[in-house]
Amino acid sequence: MIAATRNWFKRNRTNIAVGFGVVGAGYVATQYVLSKISEARERMSYDRIAKENLRRRFQQNQEDCTFTVLALLPTASENILDALPVENITHELQRQKAERLARTAGEGANSSEISSGPPSVNEDDGRSLQSFQSESYVHASQVGTEETGGSSEKVQGSPPRGPKKTKLQLWNELKISSITRALTLIYTLSLLTLLTRIQLNLLGRRSYLSSVLNLASTPPSTSNLTISLENNDPADPTTTSPTYGHDFETNRRYLTFSWWLLHRGWALLRNSVESAVKEVFGPLNLREDISHDALAALILEVRKRVEGATDEERRSKRWLPYLLPSPEEYPTVLAESGMSTSPTSSASPESTSTGTAELSAPLRRLLDETADLIDSPSFSLVHTLLLDASFTQLSSTLNSQAFKATSPTVESMTSRIEEVVEKKVKLATVLAVMTRQAHAIGNGGQNSFLEAMDRVPELEAFSAVVYASLRDGEVAEVEPEVTYEELKKEVEKEEAPPPINAQESPPESFVDVGTQSTLESAWGKAVEKSKGEGSP
Repeated sequence: MIAATRNWFKRNRTNIAVGFGVVGAGYVATQYVLSKISEARERMSYDRIAKENLRRRFQQNQEDCTFTVLALLPTASENILDALPVENITHELQRQKAERLARTAGEGANSSEISSGPPSVNEDDGRSLQSFQSESYVHASQVGTEETGGSSEKVQGSPPRGPKKTKLQLWNELKISSITRALTLIYTLSLLTLLTRIQLNLLGRRSYLSSVLNLASTPPSTSNLTISLENNDPADPTTTSPTYGHDFETNRRYLTFSWWLLHRGWALLRNSVESAVKEVFGPLNLREDISHDALAALILEVRKRVEGATDEERRSKRWLPYLLPSPEEYPTVLAESGMSTSPTSSASPESTSTGTAELSAPLRRLLDETADLIDSPSFSLVHTLLLDASFTQLSSTLNSQAFKATSPTVESMTSRIEEVVEKKVKLATVLAVMTRQAHAIGNGGQNSFLEAMDRVPELEAFSAVVYASLRDGEVAEVEPEVTYEELKKEVEKEEAPPPINAQESPPESFVDVGTQSTLESAWGKAVEKSKGEGSP
């Protein structure tokens, strides 16, 4: 039996060897295929997690922008409200009215002879002032205090405040100041929103690139499977310099430059808006009736004078002087905002002790990129859309509160056809509502105007472009062992959105930056573009 088995193996040893070889090769091939499938699965899972982390971090960054705007807005609002004290003008009108009433009561029967104008004029002034008081933030308790003897005591005890203004001058100043204040706050809010988006998205991009650099410079055997998007500022005391993207001192100084808009830029805006308001609303009389459509046309005329009347003028409008100072004033801004202009331990060795050279190289690059973004056509386009949304919100509020417009009911729609008469109100009533809206625009809590701006999809698209773009000059801050090609390859894996197309301009609005402008659509466009370039 054993001999027969041995003889059979001798006769079929070739076939057996071939069989074992085939089985072994099949096993090796199967293991190879399984390993490749597992590797591809891990790669897909890694890409999905990294993409989801990037999306989550981006969305969180935009929420931080909104909260930052709400935190900074009261500073600018307080400065604007103090510079345009509409309530003080109303108090002065009430004081003059109280003095006239006191003189009239003292003279008794001779009051009709001393009257400075026809009775109809005095009655109209009284009704206009009463309407402005009831509709705005001037409460009856405040007016009552000034109408009594306390007002005369103020006049006697207070130092002279210059030449006394006439009633006509006060009414005209009230008209110009109330409109200028509301429009200036709208422009300040829109510019503050865009500036904050640029600043926080640039810093968020630096933080993300820091995570990419850590992944690219770490050996594959010790690298993590995910890109960390959290603050990885090294806690090791032996570290002599901060990592790229986590220089706290540079980031703090960079964010400090919003001080310019909050304390200087709004004043430049106020001058521009006030000049346009005087030209457009100056000839109007406060006792004049005005319709909602006429008011909207006047506000649009003011916008044309401030932003530009044509598409070319709006594209060429420079908003940079309102948002950032000139390079020569950089050290002054840092000093005025309470920051030390002397180099710190985290500053670049390129810093010196005088002039603009006090700024570190990373801070200089951040400011230069911010200035480039503000001067870009995309910024002007998105800013116009934000203004469209905010002025639409203001127009809707004026229509519902000043003109008491209501939506048509079923009964009114089914009733007989009547002649449609456009409703008109006194300009003083409109100014009262606009005075109240100025406080709503500058509110640091729930702000309907900021919510209207956040709903503009092009704002998120612009933020995505800032967050995901990579400039060649930024490679100067990267570790020497990581090349630009490696860094760009790692960043492009996250499928950055394409730049906004600034050439499209549909007729229904001033500007347009594309129909699909959310971060999701931007990623989709980038994927399709990369696939098209890869196919022959």
